Amino acid sequence: MKRAVPVVVALLLGLSAGAAQAAEAFSKQAFMAAQEAGKPILVHVTAPWCPTCRAQKPVVGMIEKDSPALMVYEVDFDTQKDALKDFNVTQQSTLIAFAGKTETGRSTGVTDPMKLKELAGKATMAGGMMDKGMAEKGMMEKPMADKAMMDKKM
Repeated sequence: MKRAVPVVVALLLGLSAGAAQAAEAFSKQAFMAAQEAGKPILVHVTAPWCPTCRAQKPVVGMIEKDSPALMVYEVDFDTQKDALKDFNVTQQSTLIAFAGKTETGRSTGVTDPMKLKELAGKATMAGGMMDKGMAEKGMMEKPMADKAMMDKKM
């Protein structure tokens, strides 16, 4: 039995490591190129010391894996202060969804996988179009950002 435990642990670690892709480090150029291409984007503002961010990372990784077209950018809360200002973010553990140039939603401190998947779903909807059912329930937020605003701020 003692020999089986390390094998099981190794298998579990291997599965969890393979389950999530690594988000790309945020760069203004890559972000704006993704916007210009009309890609769905999820920006994750994180910090290595943040327990909420650590809880969000595997969920964001699974969302990224399940949505290969989704571009995920990670903004470091401690070192990328210009990006924080550009995105009007004051707290780590913030996620912002974009459909191309249009901000489609944001959340702060949310770790619930269904809510994070719903947020990412707002980015992956074609052209930022709202899901009729969600719109009727008032679950969709107004778009907040466009390229002109990002150019001005960045």
